Formats: sequence, structure tokens, C-alpha cells
Amino acid sequence: MTAQRRSDGTRAAILTAARERFAADGFERATIRAIAADANIDPSLVMRYYGNKEKLFAAAAEFDLRLPDMALVPADRHGAVLVEHFLDRWAGDETLLALIRAAVSHEAAAERMRTIFAAQVGPVAARLAPDPATAATRAGLIATQILGFALCRFVLRLPPIVALDRDAAVAWLAPTVQRYLYDTPGH
Repeated sequence: MTAQRRSDGTRAAILTAARERFAADGFERATIRAIAADANIDPSLVMRYYGNKEKLFAAAAEFDLRLPDMALVPADRHGAVLVEHFLDRWAGDETLLALIRAAVSHEAAAERMRTIFAAQVGPVAARLAPDPATAATRAGLIATQILGFALCRFVLRLPPIVALDRDAAVAWLAPTVQRYLYDTPGH
């Protein structure tokens, strides 16, 4: 095996271990030593490849939101489809949940969350918005609904929000997301 392949395999093992550890323990309690042990490597290799825990977290939190192709969805369903999609993503992705937990108190995680939403939700808003110049604001407002709901449901576990079934959550959130996509303020 070449040194490059070993290096790639080590990096992949570190990232897999980091995703699992951050999801299980959160950013605060996850340690470089525990991640290295999970990857069956020396902790110095984690530091060599990633420098520190914040940089490792940012690399481990690299993922695709897998947003649906909105061109295939009727315009009057865009808000509902986005909400449904995010509910499914949050419910099924421990790395995403670890990222939102960490983003509340760590700037590196908050920056990663901002980057993910700007890079992935921003272009959707730009394609759908009546005025592309408002896309960043629209994407930010959508994030307030999606991230706020995820924080309250999955992290803070507010009982009335946790108690909402999927259909009820969509019914509450979708009209607001739809409005953020298409309406002009003051009209």
C-alpha cells in the first residue's frame, strides 16, 4: 500500500470516528484521544492531519444537505417540500444534530453551519426568488425557521415542539417558508 493510500485511509478513519464521537458526546465532551482510540490510531496523527478539535469538527461536519430538485416540485409546494426534507434530515443525521449543538457555543461550528446553509440553501433561494437580489435574505429567513425548529425539537427538546407529529410540523412551518421564498415584504 502506498503512503498516500495509507494517509487517505487514516484521514477517512479519523473523520468516521470523529463524526460518531461528536454525535454521541457533543463537541464539548468529545476528545482527540477518544476519537483517535475509536479510529485505532495515535492521537498525534489526528493533530497532524487536522491541527485541533475545531478544525477536525469542521472537516467532520462536511456534508451535503441533499436538497431536493425544486424544479420537479409545483411552486405552491416548495415551502412544504423544504420543511419535509429538513425534518427528515434532522431526524436521521446525528452529525447534523451534533453540528447544531456545537454551533450554539462554538464559533467554528457556527461558521460551518453558516457556510453549509449559505452554500446549499442560498442557491435554491436564488433560483426561486422573484428577485435574486433578495436570495441571501430569503435563505437566512428560511434558516431561522429550519434551524430554530431543529434547535427547539432536537436539542432543547421543548415538549410542545417534540410532541408535534411530522404533518403538524409541516403544517405550521411550510406556509412561513413558502412566504419567505416568494412574498415581497409589505405586500
